[in-house]
This record gives sequence, structure tokens and C-alpha cells, in this order.
Amino acid sequence: MAIKDSTLKAKQIIDEHPDACILDVREEEEYLAGHIKGAILLPVDDIDALTASDVIPSKDSEVLIYCRSGARSRLASDKLAGLGYEHIYDLGGLTGWPYGLESGWF
Repeated sequence: MAIKDSTLKAKQIIDEHPDACILDVREEEEYLAGHIKGAILLPVDDIDALTASDVIPSKDSEVLIYCRSGARSRLASDKLAGLGYEHIYDLGGLTGWPYGLESGWF
């Protein structure tokens, strides 16, 4: 039930905030194999003040973060919060995402 609830909440954020920044914090190979439509690749190990500011419009932007299982998205959420980003939603793992995925670079 928790996965379903988190995916519903994430979908609601995407639908209600079309300008939300969706971050895939996995590695490039994982991203290319399948990602949420509109997601930007920013591997968790690459997150710092410069890379975050390159992809997230402002510190008060809605930011949705996911990975494969939830561990990297949690770490990424903590990093971004430490950099001053205020509206972070940690989706956790992509497993169970029922709304379809894109593959390759878009």
C-alpha cells in the first residue's frame, strides 16, 4: 500500500505542478533503460551546489526524486535539503511506477 500511495502522490505532484523538476538519481545506464517522462538524470554522486542549480530552476521549485529502490533518492533528498532546496518529494524506488516509462534520451 505504501508504494501505491507514494506513486499516487508523485503523480499528483506531476499533474498539479507541470513545472516540477523530476530527478532520476540513478546511473546513466539505468536512466536509458527506462525513466519517468520528463525526468532529468542527475546521479546521486554528482549532486552538488553547481549541478543542482544547473537542473533545478530555483530553491523553492517542486522537486520529485526517485531511484531504483529508494536508498539513493533518500541520499539525494538529504543532499538537496542541505543545499537549501525546500520542496522535495522523495518518491523512493521506481519499482511499481504504474504510469509508464520512456527509454533513451528525451
